[in-house]
Amino acid sequence: MITERLDPTRIRLGMTGASSGDVLLELGSTLVKAGLCRESYPEALCKRERESPTGIDMGGFAIAIPHTDASHVISPGIALGVPRSPVSFMAMGSDDEFVDARIVCALAINDPNAHLDFIEALLGVLRDRETLEGIAAAGAAGEVMDIIRAKERELSG
Repeated sequence: MITERLDPTRIRLGMTGASSGDVLLELGSTLVKAGLCRESYPEALCKRERESPTGIDMGGFAIAIPHTDASHVISPGIALGVPRSPVSFMAMGSDDEFVDARIVCALAINDPNAHLDFIEALLGVLRDRETLEGIAAAGAAGEVMDIIRAKERELSG
């Protein structure tokens, strides 16, 4: 399911953004350029992240899964970013706790009723420390796709 919505052209390795806002704007722009989101998406992504943080500590390896409401989305998809250095995101469900995200997955969700299933599927793939480490260390977008594809096969089989 994840590999169906993630194209190698939307994987950004070695991102240089120093803040969560920088990373969100770059990933949001990636989804706009891909034709999956409206021009309003990057700013809406930043605004929603301030209101509803998405940083998650996955057992010592932090990720962020930002998204926004469907009005900014044309078609479903994912842009995945691996910052060169971890980027601080506020932890989900907190207003004073931060995590240093090593992987950021910006989601374009156009069906509000399906967004929890989509996030659950993504977390199923990213729940495994070996998978996270592999994605963070990947040298090419195709390698990230292979890692995620292998994990999806393992989970479905």
